[in-house]
Amino acid sequence: MGELAVAVRDVGKRYRIYSQPQDRLKQMVFGRFGRHYGEDFWALRHVTFDVAPGERFGVIGRNGSGKSTLLQMIAGTIAPTEGEVDIRGRVAALLELGSGFNPEFTGRENVFLNAAIQGLSREQVLARFDDIAAFADIGEFIDQSVKVYSSGMFVRLAFAVSTSMEADVLLIDEALAVGDVFFRQKCYRRLESSRATGGCSKSGRATASHSRRYSGRPRSGSAVVRSTSANN
Repeated sequence: MGELAVAVRDVGKRYRIYSQPQDRLKQMVFGRFGRHYGEDFWALRHVTFDVAPGERFGVIGRNGSGKSTLLQMIAGTIAPTEGEVDIRGRVAALLELGSGFNPEFTGRENVFLNAAIQGLSREQVLARFDDIAAFADIGEFIDQSVKVYSSGMFVRLAFAVSTSMEADVLLIDEALAVGDVFFRQKCYRRLESSRATGGCSKSGRATASHSRRYSGRPRSGSAVVRSTSANN
């Protein structure tokens, strides 16, 4: 990979689509005998790009064009059907709202859970906790079960945790579309500040959004790729 933070090479993801639920079982049983049920659907295909350390990379496209699928493959939560994804270093991901959180746990407990999933020790989380709680700014709800959180409170806490990890690669899906405009501006300022001060100067950042607000504005150190469905 050399100096690359992310290297994606001819990646594709295929799903099998069935017209009837029983066809899935038939495929499992009779597929070995050459019988085929359903049809292939390629969420995306032949995707190749690099993200250098410190670079911002945006993926912009219509709903269903494979943006989130691409980020999930980079995060390692799903495997590509073809091609390769190579990552250097630790990955922090803010993808689906609530991923990495237990709804029965409090916000405080989920901070430790989510951080542990991302490879941090309890001591490392304790050192960062005050900053996480201050940025999330959800007050006493930090000690309430997250199942009572609004979507805005959820994304506040999740963003605070993800951006405190000092990850080498930070993946952000459309989570910042949730919540008020003032918090989104606060998030953008945190991302810009981190990059400008060199605190995460070796980070490669990939974002997927319908908006160019953070990743897609033409500027030095930014890149954009438009995503279109392989089936369109």
